Amino acid sequence: MSAIMERHQKSSPERYRFSTDDYERMIEAGILTEDERLELIEGEILHMSPIGKLHVLVVTRLTYLLIRNAGDRWVVWTQNPIRLSDSTEPQPDMALIRPREGFFGDDLPTPADVLLIIEVSDTTLEFDRTTKLRLYAEAGIPEFWIVDLTTDTIWVYARPEEGEYRDSRSFRRGDTVSSPTLPDLALKVEEILG
Repeated sequence: MSAIMERHQKSSPERYRFSTDDYERMIEAGILTEDERLELIEGEILHMSPIGKLHVLVVTRLTYLLIRNAGDRWVVWTQNPIRLSDSTEPQPDMALIRPREGFFGDDLPTPADVLLIIEVSDTTLEFDRTTKLRLYAEAGIPEFWIVDLTTDTIWVYARPEEGEYRDSRSFRRGDTVSSPTLPDLALKVEEILG
């Protein structure tokens, strides 16, 4: 067998990993558009599912509820990117961000700025419960909620240690979701789900 054939049989396609800087330059150059539902996850650009009507309504309710509760304590960051690392820039449905002088200037929020991330999940539930849960815990995001539209359950994860959340709780209709890290934040499940 020739060396070329042997090398060909042993090799598999290589994936090109993008950095967050590469990703942002592609957006600035118009190669990727800001309107596309894309996320950079561990160096790979992923096309996310279209948003359905129920998803839109829940994100809208959450936006209203969180802004109403915010005061000067946090900024409500809706469906905008957060730079988790040099290779990961997700666009969570919702995040509560610490207010910063100059309102971030030219920078995106980083894990040090984030108080809470919320993902509204229907078609993305498995991805949110595995990959996103791990990424947010590894980044040290203090609290992560998954609003599971398939079961009308809100999962709350807190206390990230060694890349995992140590606490998890679930809330259903009739319950009040209370934040373990933000003592002034408590929302009725019905207010969120409608």
